[in-house]
Amino acid sequence: MKLAVVVQRYGADINGGAEQHARYIAERLSRHTTVEVVTTCARDYVTWKNELTPGVEQVNGVSVRRFPVAHERTPDDFGRRSNRVFNHRHSIADELKWLDSEGPASRALVDYVESAAANFDFVLLFSYRYYHAWHVARRIPGKAIIVPTAERDEAIGLSIFGPVLRGVRALMYNSPEERAMIQAATGNDAVPGVVVGVGSDVPAHTEPERFRRKFRMNRPFAIYIGRIDANKGCGELFSHFQRYAAAFPKGLDLVLVGSAIMDVPKHPRIHHLGFLDDRDKFDALAAADLLIMPSYYESLSMVALEAWALGRPVLANGRCDVLKGQSIRSNAALYYESYEEFVEALYSLESNGPLNARLGRNGREYFRQNYAWPVIERKYLEMFDRLKRDRPPEKELRPEGGSHLEPLPGWFARHKRNLRPSREVLARIPHGPALDTRRSA
Repeated sequence: MKLAVVVQRYGADINGGAEQHARYIAERLSRHTTVEVVTTCARDYVTWKNELTPGVEQVNGVSVRRFPVAHERTPDDFGRRSNRVFNHRHSIADELKWLDSEGPASRALVDYVESAAANFDFVLLFSYRYYHAWHVARRIPGKAIIVPTAERDEAIGLSIFGPVLRGVRALMYNSPEERAMIQAATGNDAVPGVVVGVGSDVPAHTEPERFRRKFRMNRPFAIYIGRIDANKGCGELFSHFQRYAAAFPKGLDLVLVGSAIMDVPKHPRIHHLGFLDDRDKFDALAAADLLIMPSYYESLSMVALEAWALGRPVLANGRCDVLKGQSIRSNAALYYESYEEFVEALYSLESNGPLNARLGRNGREYFRQNYAWPVIERKYLEMFDRLKRDRPPEKELRPEGGSHLEPLPGWFARHKRNLRPSREVLARIPHGPALDTRRSA
């Protein structure tokens, strides 16, 4: 069997989000079959500027084929087009222009995957909302498996994604909440899909005291790991934590790990360490009393899974459906929706508090049962076997091996501005934790 993994950017030094998810899956599946990664020459997710060399290279033993991006993203243009499709009545043509503006637009990448489709059994596409995933899925839907990594944002309400998410061979979801949202938005219930998520290479042994010595952390602390960004809830985190620090002078400090694209408050109990390598990151997690996940939008929190693997409890933003659902299913986290809840949960999760050890044990077991690598790999391999057995009838296949997708309407229909703002569509999609599927995670 041979697989292609197609993702917007890729590299051993590109951490977090769908890109790291794709790399982990590519490297683990390469133990079972031949994997080729197809990606762009971009490193920066804001501009998609070509920084890496086109061609083929090896990254951690996996073959990676890169193609240049045709044009960089222009933030002003992308912002205008986002405003049009998210907040105003618009056309399919407007959505397609938004997709091209979002990028990373690489026609060469799409053409290559289509031409090489006969050499691949399946093509894994990360993430649903980007140029490469939409175009590749439309060209070879019969071989396309989408890993949507979908968050609850306005993009899921765009009409162009429904036919793709209804027409591919399968979807590999990150959470029951993501699956419920996509099915409600697109009506793709009949498409094979499984909640699988992603594992993590968590070390068997950590050295929390080494981290404390190296970074001179003598006080107990909570930790945040990820991009320090208002879109990740960091503004609210800083506001809540500074109020907490004023009220509880002997309480926890806050350690931040990750690059900052917003200002970090200058506060004696807030420590921004910047980007850390894996050894320092895992040692920091092991040394922390708890992990805080303040994000409003997630399809899966990898760092929460890593915290649970190390027996650390999590404090999550309860306004994020996925984080709230994970908190309840794992019985290893508390969640907050106000400052008062934040403070009470933080107190309860301190190392000497009543819940820290118990929730930590629950988290370790939750990770072992649902997100250890043998579990993740088995779910992927079982899906491949299922799709091979349930191959579409020959009359439904195109010559290159893809099944037919719902066609785009004609020119005039594409340009008719009769589509509701995607923000309105999103508002009508049910939300909340998918508690009826608590065992499927």
